[in-house]
Amino acid sequence: MRLDPFYLIVDSAAWIERLVPLGVKLVQLRIKERALPDIRADIRRAKAVCAAHACQLIVNDYWQLAIEEGCDFIHLGQEDLATADLSAIREAGLKLGLSTHDEAELATALAARPDYIALGPIYPTILKVMPWAPQGLDRLRDWKSRIGSLPLVAIGGLTVERIAGVFENGADSAAVVTDITRNPDPEQRTLAWIGATRSFHREG
Repeated sequence: MRLDPFYLIVDSAAWIERLVPLGVKLVQLRIKERALPDIRADIRRAKAVCAAHACQLIVNDYWQLAIEEGCDFIHLGQEDLATADLSAIREAGLKLGLSTHDEAELATALAARPDYIALGPIYPTILKVMPWAPQGLDRLRDWKSRIGSLPLVAIGGLTVERIAGVFENGADSAAVVTDITRNPDPEQRTLAWIGATRSFHREG
């Protein structure tokens, strides 16, 4: 499986409607602390936009809703992985991405046979308080040597200026949140990311 090298993460369908038409081909809808009917509505809106623009939609956490809404990709953190029904996810045909932050989490993730692994935070991040120190590029390279052909997503503190470093050290895709959503001009920053990652497309 190949992931697009530019992996956008946003917290609403409104962001997806705003940015995906610019040429985004891989986006995660990561909604926290909202009512389930609202989340379902956003998944439906996001799915429609992504289908219209040939963009891969990944739903974060809400695997039951993803199954019910006919989505094809789910991303889980370690806490969500512990309670998710992996058999139901697989039977529904969903691909699975998993977050990792340390050795134990990598072992847990690999045991679940995911379709990709994410490692973070690579650099300090302002998105949320992290109990883990920044992983750095050496850890990224080590993770890639361990997971082999499984796609590796780098996340945490990434900017356009840091893109080359993560790809040179084994990442297959670079995930971004705040460098775009907190930018004064999110559209232009999205286009900058698309342009900067274009040369890192890989076959497979």
